[in-house]
Order: sequence, then C-alpha cells, then structure tokens
Amino acid sequence: MSLRFIKIRKLKRILFTNKSSCFCSSFSNIQKDDDKETPVTKFRKTLLNGPSLKDFFQNDNLRVDKEFDSPEIPYLQNMPAMGKCRKVYFDIYGCQMNVNDTEIIWSILKKHNYFKTRNLNEADVVLMITCAIREGAETKIWNRLEYLKGIRNKRRKDRATLKIGILGCMAERLKHKVLERERTVDVVAGPDSYKDLPRLLALSDDNQTAINVQLSIDETYADVMPMRLNENAVTAFVSIMRGCDNMCTYCIVPFTRGRERSRPISSILDEVRYLSDRGVREVTLLGQNVNSYRDLSEGSDFYTTTTSLVKGFKTVYKPKAGGIRFATLLEKVASIDPEMRVRFTSPHPKDFSDDVLEAIKSYPNVCKNLHLPAQSGNSNVLERMRRGYTRESYLELVDHVRSTVPDVALTSDFICGFCGETEEEFDDTISLLKTVRYNMAYLFPYSMREKTTAHRRFEDDVPPHVKQARLERMVDTYRNIVKSVNYSQIGERHLVLVEGVSKRSELYLQGRNDSNCKVIFPIGDIPQVNGTEIKTIKPGDYVVVHINAANSQVLKGIPLYHTTMSEFYNKFNCSHNEYLNYSSTF
Repeated sequence: MSLRFIKIRKLKRILFTNKSSCFCSSFSNIQKDDDKETPVTKFRKTLLNGPSLKDFFQNDNLRVDKEFDSPEIPYLQNMPAMGKCRKVYFDIYGCQMNVNDTEIIWSILKKHNYFKTRNLNEADVVLMITCAIREGAETKIWNRLEYLKGIRNKRRKDRATLKIGILGCMAERLKHKVLERERTVDVVAGPDSYKDLPRLLALSDDNQTAINVQLSIDETYADVMPMRLNENAVTAFVSIMRGCDNMCTYCIVPFTRGRERSRPISSILDEVRYLSDRGVREVTLLGQNVNSYRDLSEGSDFYTTTTSLVKGFKTVYKPKAGGIRFATLLEKVASIDPEMRVRFTSPHPKDFSDDVLEAIKSYPNVCKNLHLPAQSGNSNVLERMRRGYTRESYLELVDHVRSTVPDVALTSDFICGFCGETEEEFDDTISLLKTVRYNMAYLFPYSMREKTTAHRRFEDDVPPHVKQARLERMVDTYRNIVKSVNYSQIGERHLVLVEGVSKRSELYLQGRNDSNCKVIFPIGDIPQVNGTEIKTIKPGDYVVVHINAANSQVLKGIPLYHTTMSEFYNKFNCSHNEYLNYSSTF
C-alpha cells in the first residue's frame, strides 16, 4: 500500500470521527503523524489559516466578530449597529409628501440605532429632505448648505465630523451638480432609496460620498410604518401612491419621483387604523396625483373596467385597465372611524369622476374641500402646459362639482409667466380667479426646470420683472376674493377640530373647519352639546365655533360647546351647509 493512500485513509478517519474539529486541526494531526510535511499539506494549511472574507471589509461597522459558520448574511445582520446611537436632525422643505417621506426615513433609521434631535447643534447627521419643483426652493437648499458648512467647520475637534445628506427630489434632479459643487455633502439619496440610507451613512464614515438615486417602478414603502415626527399631533399624513404619469410640460415631478404606482389598499387601511387607535382625528391621503389611485395588488382583474376621464379632459397615456380605484379607497378609509376627518391632496381635475364625487358627498367625515389645480385660465397656455383641458371644460367641471357637492370649498394652483404667456392670456387667469372664487389658492411665478418638456421645446421668454408684476396682481386679486368669501361666513357656526395653541398668542387656540380654513378662538371651558357638563377645550376636540370676525387668512370666533362629528351632522338630519344656515338663526 502506497504512502499517499495511507495518508488519505488517515484524513478520512479524522474527518468522520471528529466532525466538530476544523480543517486546520485535521491537517495539524496529519503533520504530527508525519515526520515530513509535503508541499501539498503545507499549502492547504496556509490557505485554511489565511484571511477570510471579513478581513477584506475596511469599515468596522461591516466586520463581524465570529467566523462565517452560518448561512446568515453578516452585513445585514449587523445593520442595527450602524447608527452608533448618533443623533439625526431633519431639515424639511417643500410639500406634505416630504413631511411624510421624513416620517418614513425616521422609521427606517430608528430601527438602525439612530436618535432624533430637534437641536441642530447636537446633531451628528443632518438630512435635508428637498424640493425641486421651483428654483426658489433649490436656492434655499444651496444657502442652507453654506450655513451647515460653517457649523461643520466650527465643530469641536473632539466630536465626530458632522455628516450632511441631501435627500428627495433635488437629490434626484441635481445629483452630479450637488457632488461637484458641494464637497461637504456626504450622502445623496433619491425618493426611492430611503431604505438604503443606513448603508449609505455607514459608507460615509470612511469619508466616502455615498449616492443612490435609482428610481423604482414599484417602491411605495408599503412595508414601512411611518414614525410621526410629532406624536402629539391630532392630524397625520398617509401616502397612498408615488410618482406621476401626466407629463405636464412645466413639471419636474415625473423625472424626480418616477412613474405612478399605488400602495396596496390593505397597507393603507392598516396605517389609518393604527392612527385612529392612537387618537389621530384627521388624516390626509397623499400622492402626486392622488385621485388616479389604482391598486393592482388584488390582481389586474379585480376591476375589469378601464380608467375614464372627466368630460372634456384628455391625457398623454392610454386608458389603464383593472385595479381598485380611488373612490373605493376613499369609502373604505372613511368607514374606519366616523369621527376621523379624511382629506386628500394633490388631485388632478381629470380624475374627479362621478363615483369620487358621490363618495365625497356620502360620507360626512370626508371633508368637502377639494383641490382643483387650474395652473392657468387661458386655453392656449393650458395646451402649452399639456394640462389636457380647456378653460371651458375646467369651468364645466367646477359647475358639476358644486352641483354634486353644494357646500364644497375649492382651492387651486396657478402659475404666471409661463413660456410665451401674453398679457391677454394672463388676463384670463385673473378672470378665472374672479369667476370661481376659490377659498384658497397657491400662486407662483414660473421657473423653468431642466429635463422638462418645456425646457426642450419652449423658451422662458417672460422677463422676471413681468413675472413678478403678474404675481403681485394675482395675489391682490386672490386676497380680495378670499377676504370676501371669509367675510360671508361671519354669523355661521362651524365645526372645528382643535389642533393646539395659536402661534400668535397663548390665550387662543387654533383649529380648522371642514373647508380647511384656520379658525382662531379663545381658550376656555365650554359645555358638552347637551349642556350638562363643562369641559376644558384641548387638542383633538371637536367644538362648535360661532364666527364673528374674518380676514383673508383666518376666521375668528367664540367657542360654544363640545360635540362630535356625528352629533353635528345628524342632529338635524341635514347637510353641513343646511346645518350652518339653520344654526345661525338661534
């Protein structure tokens, strides 16, 4: 029998009789039995005693203290340690979606050993959740970065370097420019990469700039329960969809937030129930085009009908088949808690079908406050904007909405100075404001965004001073209208959800009525609706307020009594408007 065959038999016997021993000890035993170590065994022993995968990780956070003797993935297993109990400061800009995104981000980071702070000087990490819809919003971010750079430079030497992250729409739009212009930025993350933040922040510990701006076709963060930034607030935002398919020529949203995708309805309802159980009295359903919601999680055959638009409206994409629609979602959310108000923003006028309007009309807790963004009052400008409707079709929709929901309060968005807009075309916008008489409007001068269709096809030819003059004219017209609308409500009694102490005086409380108008009234003790018990007014209460003063921004009044939404609308078995007219007579 050859010497080599004897060695193989010895190796097999060692391996099978002592499975718990490692390869290194096995080869060590062989060497003990042999006076002379062969080149093969020497190589094998060197290989097995050499470095493992963990030795190639430069970041200590990604190292592991044990051998890779299990199928668990070590860098995922150690993710909770990445935060190192560091404090993160959130700097939020832009729309309600950014507030909700911040709550998603905070939920992710909290699970990875981060803490939240409201004190910028205490922060180890500053995350700026940014907006890119207008140039002014981005200018604020650049100025803020200069300020943060100064804080970082003045930081004590015994503290770790302040980490700065740019998140959201601006990160998606200007990813390369951010890295080239601001060397102080450590992390750049787009709206669809928030789950990757713990890894990105860990990479930045080695003085690397970490970036992930990959857009997703299916990310809705449905599996993340947002952590509210203010847990004592009686209102909350609930994201139901992300992205937009409308491709308006002036708008950057499809390029910064991607295509439309809807969150599964079961996930939305679970979150609303969670909020209701914790005392939240009002939820706002959020999305870039919220009323085009179309959940396919139940299968595309759940509804076989195709999407339909309001009469006189069109869009750039083909009709979409299947899915649970917004009207169904609205009804299911409203049914969870009759004492919880339901709002939604931002919708598109084309998607206000009759079933949506009937759902709004049928549920008292669905606020009769609808956003109908017009953007312009001139049909030619609307065509250049690719809005999909004319002035006439928009006004026809307004009439239909008001006939279906008589007590509705309308709000809108307007842009002045869009490419090629003449004075005559702008006059139509002023005319539309006066015709519709909105309860609230958001007014802006046009600012061209790169990547948009307008940037490729049109020229931003309206001078800045002309844009500013038109904006001022819009603002003056709007304020006169809304002042008149608010004055007309003096003498009425409104159901107000109390939100907290007024920002201007601790002697007053503030809340909002069904129309989403702020109502100011004095602190005090008032009776229940039946007049038998006196209670102090606190946040989360519904109170009836008699309106006795108004201006272009707020309503002011005297609190009369505590009530519930059901009592308020059912006591006289009438609509909100009928109740106001009736109650104002006594």
